[in-house]
Order: sequence, then structure tokens, then C-alpha cells
Amino acid sequence: MTTKDRKQIKPGSTLGILGGGQLGRMIALAGRAMGYRFVTMDPTADAPCGQTADRQIVASYDDVEAAMQLASVSDVISYEFENVDAQVAEVLESRAYVPQGSRLLRITQNRIREKTAIREIGIPVAPFCVVNSLEDLQNAVRELGLPAVMKTATGGYDGKGQWVLRSEAELTEAYETLSKAGTELIVEQFVPFQMELSVIAARNPAGELAVFPVSENIHQENILHLSIVPARISAEVAARAEEIARTIVEKLDVVGLIAVELFLTEDGQLYVNELAPRPHNSGHFTMDACVTSQFEQHVRAVCNLPLGSTELLSSVVMVNILGEHLQPVIDQIDKLPRTAKLHLYGKAESKAKRKMGHINVLAPTVEEALTLIDELKIWTNTSEVLS
Repeated sequence: MTTKDRKQIKPGSTLGILGGGQLGRMIALAGRAMGYRFVTMDPTADAPCGQTADRQIVASYDDVEAAMQLASVSDVISYEFENVDAQVAEVLESRAYVPQGSRLLRITQNRIREKTAIREIGIPVAPFCVVNSLEDLQNAVRELGLPAVMKTATGGYDGKGQWVLRSEAELTEAYETLSKAGTELIVEQFVPFQMELSVIAARNPAGELAVFPVSENIHQENILHLSIVPARISAEVAARAEEIARTIVEKLDVVGLIAVELFLTEDGQLYVNELAPRPHNSGHFTMDACVTSQFEQHVRAVCNLPLGSTELLSSVVMVNILGEHLQPVIDQIDKLPRTAKLHLYGKAESKAKRKMGHINVLAPTVEEALTLIDELKIWTNTSEVLS
């Protein structure tokens, strides 16, 4: 066991967080309950994490000087989303204690590197081609077939930076549109999935590993709408999904949390779609339905404490509150189910399609939880999920 493996960051210490969004906010809320202090670095003043931290350094993610300031007041540094500057994380790694490291950040910031790394450890991903020209795109479509999905290699989330290719007639427009991002493009064979799943896994520097229950995820307009736990899948599929997450954690030497997003096909095959090396929207159910939340687990992992139990205590459905849902939720707060747990993120401006919060609805079964959500009439087509 190395010195790093033995090092523990005990309560009373200060955690520095690169990024000040809602994930950082919920990390800080969980960590403060354990006795930790927090400093966050984010370009937006009064960011969601800044509201719950002891201090916020207002600076861009690529500001090395500000990052050094963060390091000077932190006993350990973590990041709350993968679009922070990997170069800054690398500099911090050499000057401060960053147990997550910068390697995994670099891998997951680029879809080509990410899918290559997953494939190299023997985990199935959709066949893909790298595209640097319209000719490359035409060749990729001939090889992979249609439909296919073209994405920017970097950036993009919640469906941004991607184009579902359905005919050769749209190749020129699609290429010209996405190539404006100035990054490499990747084309993936379309996976005719039956269901989208995700698994949140955690590992500390000592090598202890824990996996949360599999979540079944429903998206609307490429934005996560519902996470349903337990997922409505067989025990055998759940076990394989969890084993895939364990393999990725071990082979990629993950410290902290990682979310593994998966496609489940009609014939029972699982393909990894994406990785996120931090707490994840689809893991918010853990805040109220598990012995340990994903946010407490992240603190435990980066501080090298023993990991908490991931036992599921109740069936649960997490529903996202987007900008267009926020006022209806507030207006109907008296009508929320007694077993509903409301979490709002403290964002200054509410915009359509922007994640403003979530609700965890606990119930004896996921079908009952879905019915309770549908009865609020805030989310228009939740009832379709019951069929």
C-alpha cells in the first residue's frame, strides 16, 4: 500500500471543488454534515456550490493562478463535472492532493479517447469512426450504415453537439453544422436500444469499491426526465451492468465516483454509451432512497474513508425539474406527495430546459411512484412510462 493509499482526509479538513454547479452544491451539503469545510472555484458569482461552501473563488476554469489559490486553502481537491480544464487539474495534481487525478478527466472529456479506452478493456461500445472531413463522414456511413449518430468529440451535453443521421441527403448539412465546433467528430453506429440504464460506482485510493443499484433512465428531448429504481430489468442484466461498472472502475483506476451510462438492446446486450467521472444526475435518487447518497460517497471516496452502504431502502423515481417546471412545482408544493423529497439548486435564472432541481418520490413500488408524479400534471407524458 502506497502513502497515497494510506492518506486519509479527516472531518474538519477543507475540500476544494473545481466547478460550482449543483453537483458541487450537493457534495458540499453532504460533506458539511460530516464536518468538512469547502472552497469552490467557478466563474459565476454566487454559484449553487458557492452558496453552500465556506468560500467561492470567482475565476474561469482555466485560470491557473486561481487554481493555485484554491490549492493553498484546500487539503484535497476534487472536480464536480468533467468540463473543467484538464490542464489545470494536471497542474494541481503536481502541486496539491488531487486523488481523482487528471488522466480520467482527459479520457472522458473526449468521446474518441473515451470509447477507445472502454473498447481496449474489453467492454462493448457501439462501432464508431473518427471523422475529419465530409469524405470521412461519407465513408463512415458506408461502413456503419444508417441511422448513425455524429457527435463532436469534445463538449456538448443533454443532446447538444450531436446529429442523428437518417439519410445520405443530410450528410453535408450535418457535417458543416457540427464541424463549426472546431473539434474532431465521431460517428457511431446507432444502437436500437430497448432501455437506457446507468450505474454509479465509487472507489477510494485504498482500492475499496462500491456500486449503487442500477437506474433505468427515461429521456425527453435528450435531457434526463426520470430515473427509476429498481430498474425494470432482470436480475441477470442488473448483475452484468454492475460488473461492467466494476471492471471500468478497476481497469481505469478510478478514484471518487463514476457514472456508467448503458444501452440495453432487445436481445439483452449491454453497450456503454458514456462515462462521467463524478456524481451524476441519474444518481440523485440515492439522496433519499439509499443508506448512503452518491454525494456522501464521493466525499468518502476522495477522502479515503471507508465507503458507505449502497443498500436501497425504498423504490424511488427521480424526476428532473427544468426551468419550465419550476413555477408549477412551487405553485403545487402543497400537492406534492408526502413521500416526495424536493431538491432545488439555487440557480439565479430559470430557463427552459435548464435543470433547476429534482424530486425524489419514494413509494412501495416504482409504478406507484410514477402514478404519483403523473397525478401532478406538471410533466405531460410521464404516464406513458407505465405502459
